Amino acid sequence: MQGNHAIAKILKAEGVESLACFPNNAIIEAAAAEGIRPICARTERVAVNIADGLSRVSGGRKIGVAAVQYGPGSENAFGGVAHAWADASPILVLPSAVERQRQGIPPNFQAIYNYREVTKWVEVVTHAHRIPQMLRRAFTLLRHGKPGPVLLEVPTDVMKEEIPDESLRYAPVRRSAPIGDPHDVKEAVRMLLAAKAPVIVAGQGVLYAEAWDELRAVAELTQVPVLTTLQGKSAFAEDHPLALGAGALSGTKMVDHFLRKADLVVGVGTSFTRSVFVVPIPAGKTMVQVTIDEQDVNKDYPIAHAVIGDARAVLRQLADEVIRQAGPTGRKGDTTAAREVAAVKADFLREWMPRLTSDAVPLSPFRVIWDLMHTVDRRRTIVTHDSGNPRDQIVPFWESLIPHGYIGWGKSTPLGAGLGLAMGARLAAPDKLVVNLMGDAAFGMVGMDFETAVRSRLPILTVVMNNGLMGGYDKYLPVATERYGTRYLSGDYAKVADGLGGYSERVEKPHELAPALRRAIAETEGGRAALVEVVTREEPDFPKYW
Repeated sequence: MQGNHAIAKILKAEGVESLACFPNNAIIEAAAAEGIRPICARTERVAVNIADGLSRVSGGRKIGVAAVQYGPGSENAFGGVAHAWADASPILVLPSAVERQRQGIPPNFQAIYNYREVTKWVEVVTHAHRIPQMLRRAFTLLRHGKPGPVLLEVPTDVMKEEIPDESLRYAPVRRSAPIGDPHDVKEAVRMLLAAKAPVIVAGQGVLYAEAWDELRAVAELTQVPVLTTLQGKSAFAEDHPLALGAGALSGTKMVDHFLRKADLVVGVGTSFTRSVFVVPIPAGKTMVQVTIDEQDVNKDYPIAHAVIGDARAVLRQLADEVIRQAGPTGRKGDTTAAREVAAVKADFLREWMPRLTSDAVPLSPFRVIWDLMHTVDRRRTIVTHDSGNPRDQIVPFWESLIPHGYIGWGKSTPLGAGLGLAMGARLAAPDKLVVNLMGDAAFGMVGMDFETAVRSRLPILTVVMNNGLMGGYDKYLPVATERYGTRYLSGDYAKVADGLGGYSERVEKPHELAPALRRAIAETEGGRAALVEVVTREEPDFPKYW
């Protein structure tokens, strides 16, 4: 068989059901012959975002795969791969490459030299007989350790090269979940129980380990409040009495209140990276870190104690050790922390409720978020934001109830990424309503790929908040805007969506919003992608207490 068919058969063996792509790449046709559905995007970056969304929502149990052509395809895909690298998302990217005899000759673009800083592993498949070995290595890296993108560049002549059918002996790679050192676990629990005001910070490692039940068990046994990172949002149900919400560029008053008073901060499944999109840990805190990757330890913050292992495995160990040290019920009878959380949360919502329920015209973006949250069934919904103000406005107020019910992203913030992530999420969870909330600037980046959702029968709901400008840029572009109108935008995005074959509505008054959302949701339930454009006002303010 030819090399491209060998690749397709291995992808099938690894459980790959869809291939995000843009032609031409010989793997696309070979994969289709194996029953792997091609999802052809309008742009390569969106194709990578689709693969990324599938991996995130499946917690890496399914691996999103993207295939693009050599040269411009590899060049255009870079932003999507860099985004997956920044957010530690396990995707497999399979660009073709110029034939072997033309490699190393300028100006031919070769991914191996240009993707090294944004991948967990990048390599060229130099001979077809190496395909099983190299894909085995790729899936091993995708399923073990800290997640991240892997890229294998396949020259066009290797795609055509014949290998004997009998040489394709391949067994799928199984995931492993290493436990922590028992002595490290014992010390972590001793510190946790000795602390007077501990806080748990849950990152996306909890989602990838499927450790949400274990996280809740530890929190309830110790009665320790839990906040999540932006990427970890939905790892801990935000209606739980101990939930503080997420801390990102914006965040809740509860996050700020409990972090400030904490004497111990315990991170689980988080790299503790310093970033404007991650709530900063106040100076002087004692910190404990549970991570799958030893390179996270002492990277940005001084860590007093670390436990290296899979989040689910270590949380189970922590729960068992709490019972050994504090008894079978731990501290479940102590509701002091939960009552304090409730009081701070009530104060926080009182502060922001006038915006969340505002009847102003144009609409407040906070009213859009509030009505959306109370219109959908959040136990059957996945929502994601886009970059900029939509992200900072939704994160503090969207109350996530189920694991993977929210896709938070942000260490890299490419405008428009939410659209592809939503399509990938729908592939991973076809029984869920998937919503992407974006601004008009983000739609301008990727809006034509709404047609990909229509054509591919991926019935997502896109909500575009159209305020006619790039929100928050007034302080960066005062002269450019005054003289040339640089930050102002224009467009009727409902008409664009209609022209692309989707269902669309335009909302200009608050009382119109919930009925329009319900009609759009009904269209998605019938298999049609829908877009609701909401004319909003600029409100660059958002909750940020740090």
